[in-house]
Amino acid sequence: MKNIILISLALFSAASQNSYSQEKDPYLWLEAVESDSSMDWVLKQNEITKKKLSSTSSFDDLKSDFLGAYSDKDKIAYPSVINGMVYNSWKDDEHVRGIWRRIPQADYDAGKDNWEIVLDLDALSEKEGKAWVFHGSNMLKPDYKKCLITLSDGGTDEAEIREFDLTTKTFVKDGFFLPSSKGSANWLSEDELIISRDFGEGTMTTSGYPRIVKRLKRGQPIERATQIFEAPETHMGCWGYSRYKNGKYVAGISVYENFYSHQTHEENKGEMVQLAIPGDSDNHGLYKGNMLLSLHSDWEINGEKFLIGSVLSINFDDLLNGKVQPELLLQPSERSSISTVAVCKDFVLINMTENVQSKLMKFDLIGDKWLGVDIKTPEFGSISLIDYDRKEKGFYYIFSNFINPATLFYSDGTSNKVIKKQKEYFDTDGLEVKYEEVKSKDGTLIPYFIVHKKDIKLDGSNPTLVYAYGGFNISQRPSYKKEAGIGWLEKGGVYVVACIRGGGEFGPSWHKAALKEKRQNAYDDFYSVCENLIDKKITSPDHLGAFGWSNGGLMAGVVATQRPDLFNAVIIGAPLLDMKRFSHMLAGASWMGEYGDPDTDDWEFIKKYSPYHNIHNDKEYPEVLFMTSTKDDRVHPAHARKMAARMMEQGHPILYYETVEGGHSASSTNDQAAFNSALMYSHLWSKLK
Repeated sequence: MKNIILISLALFSAASQNSYSQEKDPYLWLEAVESDSSMDWVLKQNEITKKKLSSTSSFDDLKSDFLGAYSDKDKIAYPSVINGMVYNSWKDDEHVRGIWRRIPQADYDAGKDNWEIVLDLDALSEKEGKAWVFHGSNMLKPDYKKCLITLSDGGTDEAEIREFDLTTKTFVKDGFFLPSSKGSANWLSEDELIISRDFGEGTMTTSGYPRIVKRLKRGQPIERATQIFEAPETHMGCWGYSRYKNGKYVAGISVYENFYSHQTHEENKGEMVQLAIPGDSDNHGLYKGNMLLSLHSDWEINGEKFLIGSVLSINFDDLLNGKVQPELLLQPSERSSISTVAVCKDFVLINMTENVQSKLMKFDLIGDKWLGVDIKTPEFGSISLIDYDRKEKGFYYIFSNFINPATLFYSDGTSNKVIKKQKEYFDTDGLEVKYEEVKSKDGTLIPYFIVHKKDIKLDGSNPTLVYAYGGFNISQRPSYKKEAGIGWLEKGGVYVVACIRGGGEFGPSWHKAALKEKRQNAYDDFYSVCENLIDKKITSPDHLGAFGWSNGGLMAGVVATQRPDLFNAVIIGAPLLDMKRFSHMLAGASWMGEYGDPDTDDWEFIKKYSPYHNIHNDKEYPEVLFMTSTKDDRVHPAHARKMAARMMEQGHPILYYETVEGGHSASSTNDQAAFNSALMYSHLWSKLK
């Protein structure tokens, strides 16, 4: 962190008379994550916020309700099917850190509860003096008797990897062990891994991800592992992977120049071959010898043009040998998009949306032709694929909408079986859901969902919360939101989800419409939704709030500074805010494909919306609650710290809360999550009622 603070900083043109130049920024010291001075400031702000919000009349009840929902022992245990067993990571009030457990699939489907604990994170944390968070496992094929377990201390993206015996349920003595780092590890055989890690000075990119891939043999010190690939330091990073094919593992390497441009290399006859596919396409794996791709831009090849958003297949053996002849599976319409392409045992499954409503299709290769049919599923809601595998028959999926809690289904591609329906966590009686559209500043139709009680008065007095994300091709869909239900809807609030550009609601083109110099489109979309709510007299600025997390936290910071007249409260969670420095902090450099490079002429358009550089002494702002985590090693907590400090200096009322563990989600236990949710909704009710 000291290196970050000592970076030579260049002057830049001020965005306003009140903006700081980088050399004059008095809050660079808050970038030292766990320095005494930083943590003294954080803990002081935490106490102020806790004292103010925990004393509100609703706080204790809200926290209790949230904790009850998060710790519910009858909630859905999401399945991961491996070799006839269902594995599941679980937390409740008895298992604060969590357990990793398993049950025979037949028993799981029958609703039985005879779970076997495989790893107890609470016991391990107590034994080792850590706050372990389970980040997943990687099974050794074909017998599934061993796995690699990934563990994070406090929920950071950095994690250590240990070899685990699934028969004895113990870590393998003198087995594979990789110290805490960002990166990956995959099996190449029982006695060899392909790994990408922090191998020491000069082995990580400017984005903070690995730039070197190595092979590691059993018993071999990591420093003696064999290097097989090195990416430039300025790339986002590279990761090794493996594919199990014809009874053995085949090595591969994914090399990301940035978030939206990457190369895929795969082993063929002992050599690594770069696959001749578009750098911005998504690779979804192999089915019947064909690689499945989805396109994020048009692709012209062999005299044929495949359009953005399409799903294609390419014979993989031909591809390895330099012959590329794509075939079209599916071309979405302008109002549809592909959410997931999944390779199952008996078909390819495509989860897509039409007008932001989910549907499922299955495709099979019959002879040399792909045939697709719809799968019958519930309508008017959101579908999420939970578990599928090319070795296991069928798949599990979740269906929900704003007022119907999640239902877990098992499907064989023809019929559906309800495995479990989640109980309702809030009272939905009298609630209605509407799908609306409004024109943005440039005339583009922007969809949004609005949920409220049927008998609300159209007098502009309804407390209303608008949520959006608007980035990285991530779609917002009509799914069950227990936090919004418990904290807002049940108590009479109006909840709105805005499907602004930058997301993937209508495919890659919807995303690209808010990239880099077009970023303002996303914010204008948000304003159009808010103004439409005011025009309809659903709410008014005194009763209107905005909320966003991560990239959505940037959105919340922008709307608070650009249009303070629209809102009376804003929640800014785990945000990017200092857009001049974002590419120099933690993983920030990897997002320049989304926002641009602030060290170039791109700053001319970035500085117009960068929240940290657009705070003015002479403006009034809605009261902001900043929320972040000390352990967030993805989006630096200094974004929130610095903007909060600057607003305080100028005399603007703000609240700040930073969880000292929890990573990017700002919580690693149910109690922490419940506390954070109670803070958030207590703040909103105190300002918007």
